Amino acid sequence: MRDVLDLTKDELGGLLAEMGEKRFRADQVFQWLHARGVRGWEEMTDLPKALREKLAAEARIGSLTVDTVQTSTDGTQKLRIRTHDGKFIESVLIPDGDKLTQCISSQVGCALDCRFCATATLGFGRNLTAGEIVEQVYLGRALAGRRISNLVYMGMGEPLHNYAQVVRSLRILTHDLGANFSHRRITVSTAGLVAGIEKLGREDVRPNLAISLNATTDETRDEVMPINKKWNIGKLLAAIRAYPLERRRRVTFEYVLLAGVNDAPEDAARLSRLLRGLPCKVNLIPWNPHPLAPYRRPSPEAIDAFQNEVKRLGLPAYLRTPRGDDIDAACGQLAARDESQPLVRLGRRASV
Repeated sequence: MRDVLDLTKDELGGLLAEMGEKRFRADQVFQWLHARGVRGWEEMTDLPKALREKLAAEARIGSLTVDTVQTSTDGTQKLRIRTHDGKFIESVLIPDGDKLTQCISSQVGCALDCRFCATATLGFGRNLTAGEIVEQVYLGRALAGRRISNLVYMGMGEPLHNYAQVVRSLRILTHDLGANFSHRRITVSTAGLVAGIEKLGREDVRPNLAISLNATTDETRDEVMPINKKWNIGKLLAAIRAYPLERRRRVTFEYVLLAGVNDAPEDAARLSRLLRGLPCKVNLIPWNPHPLAPYRRPSPEAIDAFQNEVKRLGLPAYLRTPRGDDIDAACGQLAARDESQPLVRLGRRASV
């Protein structure tokens, strides 16, 4: 049965036209689905009963179920979500005063092998559909009982590996008759898929862009992020320099600090040189530990020294305080796992 949450506004209009309905019905249904977040056809009280029955016979509203909710001491909540085919993904709600940020997943597992990331231990399961991506937002909104203010595609998976469905989800989430998110309130994070970055730059839907950099030399980045062997730092930064940014918008560079790997004063100096002239900011993320990677979080003194050096050299650098790390909900810790899935310990070359 077709999931209507997968459909753009125009596609929903086409479905209703096939049923012999007038164009305005698409507006009504789209608003019920995406602005109000209903999960049952019977709740759409301004639709004729006959239409509701036809829709119920031909289409479903969503396919995800919340399996488990964990709440951190800092108020962060992690949703473990089951898909229709028995897979698991995770999504995280991060409160900050009046604001509520949701971190959403784009894939079951991940095909990339970033050495510091727990999701990489799962391997790749499958891409999520646009409907499964947007439904995470509606499940989060229902659980929180309030509007999500910011969305970050930083959960499980590499968003640009699931390009078509991610862009489709962006079109659905930013539609003014639906959830009506501002493009400026949505961030898509990538490990550095240059072809996807170039393609995204040509779209009419333009979220904020975040780049997971995490190293200042190709040798180190090859080790911690093997995707660098295909698109090295030079190629990645060339794509960012060519990326069309609207006025007063910046690219975010995420930099996971790994003790003894990428946290030296020399790394701070190289980082400043690499990003010089780019409209950007740097989010420094002390590594969030998990038992399947051989790294350590730097000491507070080393973290402070790195940030201070980057800032001294003129680069805006912000320290990301871990949120939800006591429930494995912090950056790099998401690893919703079927009990049948084997654990894969991520190795590291002795030379690093």
